Amino acid sequence: MSKLLIDGISRTFPPARAGAEPTRALEPTTLKVADNDFITILGPSGCGKSTLLRIVAGLDRATTGRVLLDGEAVTGPGPDRGMVFQSYTLFPWLTVADNIAFGLREKGIADAERRGIAHGWCERVGLVGFEHHYPRQLSGGMQQRTAIARVLANDPKIMLLDEPFGALDNQTRALMQETLLGIWERERKTVLFVTHDIEESIFLASRVIVMSARPGRIKADVTVGLPYPRHYTLKTSPEFSALKARLTEEIRVEAVRAAEAH
Repeated sequence: MSKLLIDGISRTFPPARAGAEPTRALEPTTLKVADNDFITILGPSGCGKSTLLRIVAGLDRATTGRVLLDGEAVTGPGPDRGMVFQSYTLFPWLTVADNIAFGLREKGIADAERRGIAHGWCERVGLVGFEHHYPRQLSGGMQQRTAIARVLANDPKIMLLDEPFGALDNQTRALMQETLLGIWERERKTVLFVTHDIEESIFLASRVIVMSARPGRIKADVTVGLPYPRHYTLKTSPEFSALKARLTEEIRVEAVRAAEAH
């Protein structure tokens, strides 16, 4: 059985104003995700990739279809799915450690155990020495490390990341990609990661799902056969370049279609 089954999911948004047409964001989409898969979802702007992720998270309702996680229907948000957004969504009045431990406190876990778990995640994501800092005192990369640690501290079955490194500079983004891969290799989580960056999608993924222009559908499901652990030098390899050329053409065609539709 698949870890995650996205079964015939579609999404149509009602008209924005009287007389307007409904917006078809997603065509019926089916995707099977195995345990420990790292899947990136790639596509042009407005193709419905974030909408699909929000439906899996339980933050939006599908028009048709269903989502099953370990065979159980997803009907709303839950701790079995951890969501990381592009904006860091940290509580500004809480320290790094308290942000990481927030979900644990909601579960009623004792204070000493919460502190131990938060410290452990600070070690894993490189935040030792910053446990008592507030978000405003951190760089963008450190804020996103905190957000990722907060999700993982709750031990979700699956991680959902919506362009989490999109606001970071190139150097920090590259470091965060390697950090996330290191965590994934150690923790063996199942990951769905939305991005519009082709290099990022290849570097991280075991599979790349390419979405068409709106209304979104799965245009290609590409297995990335590059070995783990991955180092940034992989991006200069012939195999990486060949995958990048293939995916660039796939996305270029969809971007042209999207432009022509407008």
